[in-house]
Amino acid sequence: MTPIRWRHAEAKDARALSILGGATFLASFAHDHPGAALIDHIRGAHGEAYYEAALAEPETSILIGETPMGAPVGYAMLTRPDLPVAIDAGSDVELKRIYLLHGWQGSGHGDEIIARILGEARERGARRLLLAVYPQNDRARRFYARHGFSHIGELTFMVGDVPFRDLIYARPL
Repeated sequence: MTPIRWRHAEAKDARALSILGGATFLASFAHDHPGAALIDHIRGAHGEAYYEAALAEPETSILIGETPMGAPVGYAMLTRPDLPVAIDAGSDVELKRIYLLHGWQGSGHGDEIIARILGEARERGARRLLLAVYPQNDRARRFYARHGFSHIGELTFMVGDVPFRDLIYARPL
């Protein structure tokens, strides 16, 4: 197993996060998302400006995982919750994104990053961690279930101008 070094991302990491975010989103959803909508979504939701703004937000924290040589291979983003379910702003936090490049999946790295995320959420004083997941992503849904998440709602997620359904999961901390 190639080791991953996890650290908190800084403003200088926006470019790497943009490339990694676009690559992982494309790899995860190219099989069933229309190409033009997918590209439009990646250009906006994973553009460098998006990550610059996210990293400047005090309530957002991004952990970036790198190889020993500094190549980005994964990341996870914690934010203020923005989901269509009952939210307790003082005790809920959202896992907005969590991705690993394919070659680093299935080797315990996912367990490591989720443990780090849970620890950081607890340090913030959160009592519940929320996330949205694509219903057709069976591997992710099994991963979240194994880590104590359960289904509490649904939302419509736009990819470009194409709507998709996501499931909202929660896990008490």
